[in-house]
Amino acid sequence: MTADPRSRSQRRRDTEHRLANDIDVWVASASSDGTPYMVPLSFDWDGEALLVATPADSPTGRNLAATRTARLGLGHTRDVMMIEGDVEVLEINALSQERGDRFVAHTGFDPRVLATAYRWFRISPRRIQAWREVNELSDRELMRDGHWLV
Repeated sequence: MTADPRSRSQRRRDTEHRLANDIDVWVASASSDGTPYMVPLSFDWDGEALLVATPADSPTGRNLAATRTARLGLGHTRDVMMIEGDVEVLEINALSQERGDRFVAHTGFDPRVLATAYRWFRISPRRIQAWREVNELSDRELMRDGHWLV
């Protein structure tokens, strides 16, 4: 039995809750020749963008730096948020100590202390969709062009 569809306002609240409280997100990127790559990464949401870190020379690090775009999957397949975003690439020492510490406190992971060269990637949502079942598909778009629709 399919539950009644949530209002778009409720889906936005649910999405904002997941962004503020979840720790990991699937990050999909593609190389310049279009080869797809997807990995789970820890993230921290500051109310405007998701901050992730990955080795600069990893496929994801190279792809994000080259294309400056990503698609993220948050949640389960029957309660999913799809986020398309623009990527800002930051060297590991470019963030303030406070911002880096916030990431560590939220994720339990500190890329600043590793021997491998990591970079920060700040992903600003451009489009967000959220749905649980087929009855929420028609109203799944919650953000377009970086602006909430509800």
